[in-house]
Amino acid sequence: MFFLIGGITPKITVLDERPVNCPVCGLAQARYKRVDHWLNLFFIPIVRVKKGEPFLMCDRCERSVHEMGDDYRNAVDRQNVRCRHCGRALHPEFRFCPHCGEAV
Repeated sequence: MFFLIGGITPKITVLDERPVNCPVCGLAQARYKRVDHWLNLFFIPIVRVKKGEPFLMCDRCERSVHEMGDDYRNAVDRQNVRCRHCGRALHPEFRFCPHCGEAV
């Protein structure tokens, strides 16, 4: 008799250890991350099956920029809020610019 324990599991990979300012809470605890899916045999990751897209996620508030997706784009289109430092469009709730990192 033979048992095989395996499956595909997600694993979060930190792409850059240097923290940047979170556009939601404003603290410098956001890092660029990616979710990769791995084939596991006996709970040991063997082969990466799918490489995820990079995103910015805050360690404190646990929000990610791609979570806001369409809501972020629609709010930016409705509100003409711009960063006074770099001039790019911002969500009205942001206290820090996600593009340049300066306080709004």
